[in-house]
Amino acid sequence: MTAADKPMFERLALIGIGLIGSSISHAARRHGGLVGEIVGSSATEKTRQTALRLGLVDTAYATAKEAVTGADLVIVCTPVGVCGRIASDIAAHLQPGAIVSDVGSVKSAIVADMGPHIPEGVHFVPGHPIAGTEHSGPEAGYAELFDGRWTILTPPEGVDAAATEKLKAFWLGLGSKVEVMTPEHHDLVLAITSHLPHLIAFNIVNTAEHLKRVTDSEVIQFSAGGFRDFTRIAASDPTMWRDIFLNNKDAVLHMLKRFGEDLSVLQGAIRDDDGDTLFRLFSEAREVRRGIIEAGQDTASPDFGRLARPKSAPENG
Repeated sequence: MTAADKPMFERLALIGIGLIGSSISHAARRHGGLVGEIVGSSATEKTRQTALRLGLVDTAYATAKEAVTGADLVIVCTPVGVCGRIASDIAAHLQPGAIVSDVGSVKSAIVADMGPHIPEGVHFVPGHPIAGTEHSGPEAGYAELFDGRWTILTPPEGVDAAATEKLKAFWLGLGSKVEVMTPEHHDLVLAITSHLPHLIAFNIVNTAEHLKRVTDSEVIQFSAGGFRDFTRIAASDPTMWRDIFLNNKDAVLHMLKRFGEDLSVLQGAIRDDDGDTLFRLFSEAREVRRGIIEAGQDTASPDFGRLARPKSAPENG
């Protein structure tokens, strides 16, 4: 093999082979020049067998420490709450010069939990692909999941800049757009763009469920577009979202307080028959939506849940 034929990474280890891990594998296989060998780990035998059957990994291991041996890129694709334990388990098995990353939706907690376990000579560059669906498991992944979506890298202070650039090139190869920022800024941005909307979705769906004057069958039968979209978001993995809220609590609580204040303004306008205020606030919100479409983060075409392939949505954070 010539230098020109050599892949960017010789061996990619995916710790966790669910929606994000399997999509990374599909996208890396699609590119062809990003990785040589792909291995993965899962404590669940069924997941390992499925990953092998689908060709997601060349070898599947029961433990993370087995998977990372000899890997020059390690991506932890598990719920945020277990990342620290995984980093501790794999620390002694990481090869010098390897890059260790993750896909978690909070970053300050990841730096605090994983960082102390990363040995000298190994590059720790946390990451967050802002892409996902409400589906989970190794069969849910697909190569196009990251296309045109943002991946945020949050290297801690002192990390080798060349390692960050190499991981950035990897994500670009998977189809992502890439931004680099501090872990703290990431958590503040995601608290308002993803975490708070999910919290509202979980709450409004439960409110409908508990409203005794509206039957369950009516909630399902007469779901209009807005409520239907809330239910899609609320179908996201509860374990992942539990860990997100517990590990980004300060930023989420700050945004929740601000949301409550703004909601009070709307409540007052409705109570006082203040149509001008309602129209102004709704118009401002509409402009934000138009900006999202213009930025290429969504389309104006309605799909009503009928797309053959699950639409990419910020389920991962």
